[in-house]
Amino acid sequence: QVQLVESGGGLVQAGGSLRLSCAASGRTFSINFMGWFRQAPGKEREFVAAISWSGDSTYYADSVKGRFTISRDYAKNTMYLQMNSLKPEDAAVYYCAASRSYYSAGYYTKDFYNYWGQGTQVTVSS
Repeated sequence: QVQLVESGGGLVQAGGSLRLSCAASGRTFSINFMGWFRQAPGKEREFVAAISWSGDSTYYADSVKGRFTISRDYAKNTMYLQMNSLKPEDAAVYYCAASRSYYSAGYYTKDFYNYWGQGTQVTVSS
């Protein structure tokens, strides 16, 4: 099993920045991809960004490309999401997820991921 714990959420003004962290523990050797999803009230959980655990590949939703940066610290078993130029529509609960998959196909789907964190709230005021 893998446990994931997010942190770093909070309230920020539009145009501001936040950095989310996701600490992984347990059988982290089984992780090959990690990702961030978000869910706003009344909406489906949607893909935000993903990274291969090697760090070689990163993927972004069009809505965040150029504003968000995903990264990971292999030694700390931690993934990050640097969010800049935040907009009110970025407000949501952000979830981190981990996948055992060796291949990237489907990285943007919820079913690709085997483990999920509990979520951290991001609120953006206009």
